[in-house]
Amino acid sequence: MAGKRTALTVQLRRLAVLLTELREEAGVSKEEVSARSGINVTTLYRIETAQARPQRRTLMAMLDLYGVDEERRADALKLLQEAQKPGMSRPFEAAVSEVYAAFINFENAALSARLFEMSYIPGLLQTERYAWAVLDTTMPKAESSVIEQRLRARFERAKVLTRQDDPLELWVVLDEAAIRRVVGGPEVMREQLLRLIDESEKRNVILQVLPFEAGAHPAMIGSFVVLDFHEPADPELVYIEGAAGDDIVEGRDGVRRFGVMFDQLRAMALSPRDSITLITEAAESLR
Repeated sequence: MAGKRTALTVQLRRLAVLLTELREEAGVSKEEVSARSGINVTTLYRIETAQARPQRRTLMAMLDLYGVDEERRADALKLLQEAQKPGMSRPFEAAVSEVYAAFINFENAALSARLFEMSYIPGLLQTERYAWAVLDTTMPKAESSVIEQRLRARFERAKVLTRQDDPLELWVVLDEAAIRRVVGGPEVMREQLLRLIDESEKRNVILQVLPFEAGAHPAMIGSFVVLDFHEPADPELVYIEGAAGDDIVEGRDGVRRFGVMFDQLRAMALSPRDSITLITEAAESLR
């Protein structure tokens, strides 16, 4: 039996990949595993797609069936132990979707993030007043307690930029609309733009603006984030957020498409220096 559904983490995804590889190396199908071990096929599918965490006895039964050697058995058990630890999203899971909770965990473990945003300032760079104005507008029926939890999640996430060990390397391309649209009123928006300027001075932050004059661009379909990780065992992924819901894209072809798109966007955008000049002008216009 699979354990209780938990938010996806890097460790859980790595365990799922390892178990799939071990089964395929053993040359057995999911149906054969089910017939010989009693593990339900649906449960096995959920484990191998990181939708569920296996219980220890289930994992041991799988490893026995696959004839796994002691070294790889120890690796699998260590991954299970790590996957049982709560992810960074744990305090906020009641207020966010499963996909967003997974994204929070992945972002916390990532080496770098390449982000394109069309409509508003990215959460990692938001001021408290700007963030409240965004959430209050985009979640009009939400209770104050839910918005407050979302705010906490947003500011806990932002710590990845200032942590002592391996701060997240962030490269942002902002559509000019994000700095022109006045959110929360002129005072709030000016404060937010000045915060952007300050954040751009961090060594691990690159900020560019895609000006209106650039015309049509490849990401007019929406905003996205590409996450890269330290370990080769952790492939890149893409997080997409939109009105229809959020999603995580995996797989070489899908991720590569967004990587190419980001390269095109940064080539079309203003240089970091010219971007700061434009943001400064936008802030001054709000005096």
